[in-house]
Amino acid sequence: MATIGDIAVAAAINIITALIFLIAFAFLRLQPVNDRVYFPKWYIKGLRTSPTASDGTFVTKFVNLDYRSYLTFLNWVPAALTMPQSELIDHAGLDSVVYLRIYLLGLKIFTPIFLFTWAILIPVNWTNNTLEQSQDTYSQIDKLSISNIPHASPRFWAHVAMAYLVMIWTCFMLKKEYETVANMRFYCLQSENHRPDQFTVLVKNVPRDDHESVSETVDNFFLVNHHDNYLTHQVVYNANKLAKLVKKKQKKQNWLDYYQIKYSKNPSKRPMMKTGFLGLWGAKVDAIEHHETEITKLSDEVNINPSIFGKIIYMLARDFMHFSIQIAEERKNVMDDPKAILPVAFVSFKTRWGAAVAAQTQQVRNPTLWLTEWAPEPRDVYWKNLAIPYVSLTVRKVIMGVAFFFLTFFYVIPIAFVQSLANIEGIEKAVPFLKPLINIKLIKSFIQGFLPGIVLKIFLKLLPKILMMMSKFEGFLSISRLERRCASRYYLFKFVNVFLGSIIAGAAFEQLSTFLNQPASRIPETIGIAIPMKATFFITYIMVDGWSGTAGEILRLKRLIIYHLKNIFLVKTERDREKAMNPGSIGFNTGEPQIQFYFLIGLVYAVVTPLLIPFILVFFGLAFVVYRHQVINVYNPKYESRAAFWPDVHGRVITALIISQVLLMGLLSTKHAAASTPVLLALPVLTMGFHIYCKGRFEPAFTRYPLQEAINKDTLDRVKEPNLSLNLKGYLEHAYIHPVFKDDGSDDHYEDGTPNVPTKRHTRPEPSRTNEEEVLQEKHKP
Repeated sequence: MATIGDIAVAAAINIITALIFLIAFAFLRLQPVNDRVYFPKWYIKGLRTSPTASDGTFVTKFVNLDYRSYLTFLNWVPAALTMPQSELIDHAGLDSVVYLRIYLLGLKIFTPIFLFTWAILIPVNWTNNTLEQSQDTYSQIDKLSISNIPHASPRFWAHVAMAYLVMIWTCFMLKKEYETVANMRFYCLQSENHRPDQFTVLVKNVPRDDHESVSETVDNFFLVNHHDNYLTHQVVYNANKLAKLVKKKQKKQNWLDYYQIKYSKNPSKRPMMKTGFLGLWGAKVDAIEHHETEITKLSDEVNINPSIFGKIIYMLARDFMHFSIQIAEERKNVMDDPKAILPVAFVSFKTRWGAAVAAQTQQVRNPTLWLTEWAPEPRDVYWKNLAIPYVSLTVRKVIMGVAFFFLTFFYVIPIAFVQSLANIEGIEKAVPFLKPLINIKLIKSFIQGFLPGIVLKIFLKLLPKILMMMSKFEGFLSISRLERRCASRYYLFKFVNVFLGSIIAGAAFEQLSTFLNQPASRIPETIGIAIPMKATFFITYIMVDGWSGTAGEILRLKRLIIYHLKNIFLVKTERDREKAMNPGSIGFNTGEPQIQFYFLIGLVYAVVTPLLIPFILVFFGLAFVVYRHQVINVYNPKYESRAAFWPDVHGRVITALIISQVLLMGLLSTKHAAASTPVLLALPVLTMGFHIYCKGRFEPAFTRYPLQEAINKDTLDRVKEPNLSLNLKGYLEHAYIHPVFKDDGSDDHYEDGTPNVPTKRHTRPEPSRTNEEEVLQEKHKP
């Protein structure tokens, strides 16, 4: 059983670790050689140049010799906090800003809860001697929990009252935040520049016609049924095979560029290479001639299968692919091969109002044909899944549902193993010969206070990749939907295995002697006492994952090492250097479930063991500062969904609140609180009623585009840009193309050259006194 001393040792280890990470980051970020690792966002936006390329001595290109910069090495903290919210939206996008607000929501919810529970429940719990008189294993930490309240005590009324207070305050903050985020979303929709997804609808399951092509079918259907608003369309071609060929060819082209640069520096010596694995063995050949031959072969291979290109795709990809056939011949080949064209199309309209009508209505009598939905923005499209037949989607979801069930079930085994590490008593009974070793104070404190959290984190590291593969197999058509699906399953997994698994397995290990030596009728009471005792495990988990893990995020040690290794051994061209920089993104599929897990732990233990709340507050505060810095300087969003994920965030907090209420009722029932327990029955009912209200009041803002808002925006556009309708077709007809067909291979700009996330800031962020709440109230209104 972990004691206060064990927790103190774990806290010291994690605080020291976090401080080392933060100080190391503050030092490393000042070095010119690391500039691309810690400020990649500004390089991508073209607002920063590499210090290593500037004039100066060889040493100053790699090491910062200005001692004055080290005196203010912590100025990254105020710089991260002072960028106004409105400017941060322009700089990083609404998704990133709303993601940061989840941390703020945690602070807003748990700060008052911390004050009230520590002022009321801690004294109520501490001033009892129930655990001292029992035969159960306990520590001084448990005396601060509800476990120290005697059976049928009137003191449980304090916990019941606090449960109602927690519910009321949490729901109040959730409603306020839901309304704020919805207003921010409407404001961004009304104020942002033209985006292709504002005018475009994704149409699935287009019926085949033996007498006309898919393109003609789509054109005829929308000319008849949306004749006043229909503008143009793009049919979708199966480019999966082409994507593999282009990727292979780009790799060969990159090697060719490298050897040509190498040859230009020393024309007297032709570069040579071996044709075997990784160039370690095989015949020695001229490197430039070899790669030119390989690229020609790949070009020929692509030309043999011209049907995988569309008319628009060919026009945009011809310079890179070096096709020898004419455009007219390519178009004819495409139209003659019906297998290359998928029953999917991106249909664009003259107005946002027309797109909203098409996206939010049923098109024909048969609800399985002509399925329409809002098109994701071009960066957000997951092109591989567009080729999946519609009829197979349901089967795929069933298969992945079963697979996820078994994955969750079998992961109980490593979770139980982790719990065995957290309990010295269980280890001593299983392997008694280790008793002298594990009873050494330092080793015992390390095992109970630090080891379980770090081992659990290692077990969970591989899980997101597995879940993402499962989500892709299900057939979702956008990256944002893939990440939201993965996030929901990751959260469910952590709830079942980490939370419930830890409590159940931990209860069995901690109270092993009681389980074996008492009647079966008392086992529920023992579990009821053991549940709050698992707070010590979650405290260590929060410190390892939330404190040290968050501080490690800003250090980016893994990215730093990989960048320098690639720069030394693999970087051959400037394109390679840009790829090695790899800023990454927030990672909604893993980050959001992690935050929600802390909401779950905090709400469950707020009334049961209030001692845990300060550890969660430290996490939310540290994470907000760290991730705000990362959003400003590092992360480059893969897409912009305008905070479409917020209903999921709200729903999971509500779920955590209901779980905490149900567990509290179960706990009080084991404590024979017959008078106070029934009063708790109203809590989940009221919470669910609140959720239903919010779902009806605010969720439509995230799933539909109100026609009034759409027509208002269209009217404003006509006033500001009278010739917009003349240019709109050219703007939209090239919008949705596969990334491999773009001339520069990037997704940073739309077809008109406008950045996906416009940037107004042209310098490093400076301190500002703008109040975020005032900016929100003044600017972010629908």
